Amino acid sequence: MKVIEVNNLGIKYSLHHRRRRRLKQMIVRPGLFNRQEYEIFWALRGVTLEVERGEIVALIGPNGSGKTTLLRVLSGILFPDEGYAKVYGKVSPLLSLGLGFRFDLTGIDNIYLNGALLGLSQREIERRLPAIIEFAELERFIDTPVRNYSSGMVSRLAFSIAINVEPDILLIDEILEVGDSKFQEKSRRRMFEFMKQAQAIVVVSHDMEFVRNFCSKALWLDAGRIKAMGTSQEIVDMYLTEG
Repeated sequence: MKVIEVNNLGIKYSLHHRRRRRLKQMIVRPGLFNRQEYEIFWALRGVTLEVERGEIVALIGPNGSGKTTLLRVLSGILFPDEGYAKVYGKVSPLLSLGLGFRFDLTGIDNIYLNGALLGLSQREIERRLPAIIEFAELERFIDTPVRNYSSGMVSRLAFSIAINVEPDILLIDEILEVGDSKFQEKSRRRMFEFMKQAQAIVVVSHDMEFVRNFCSKALWLDAGRIKAMGTSQEIVDMYLTEG
């Protein structure tokens, strides 16, 4: 059963460039100096992808290849300029470390804030609160402003909130590669507990061993276009050889 369907997806941006003029040109025709030119940049184009229930799909490729842009489309932050993306189910996105956090608020305040943004009622958040705090291992610091947290503490809290809202689809942008190895392993185990509920995960990763060992399928993006797609084993081998 398909939980994500992407067809011929395209996302474009306008890149503005100010015209450079010589001093004489600026004096004689000053208006031309302020004119701007722009070019169309396709962050993604022609991307087609299907994710089945129960799959862990990795997005790989160099920085700037469009991986995070694709996750933002799937999470509803960006809307396609071409094609379409359909997601069937409740999505929990982890797109950036601390995205959506108010760093002047305490950890517990941010749990309530992010839980509400993810569609939970106050009663639902209160029911999940002990599990979120316990998984994040922040019992001593949960009433401390998040601005005083280390990056590892922020990552633990962000992941714990996302995984405990019981989403149908989890979108992860490299957050599993932040923090110490103990938490990374704990997060991966939790991902597989999550998969027992027959849900789906789409994860951006530069860790090829993680992709090879834990993901069922991989999509290799390069300059916004699909370079290869297939099983994680074959795509990682191809990426390491050609990439």
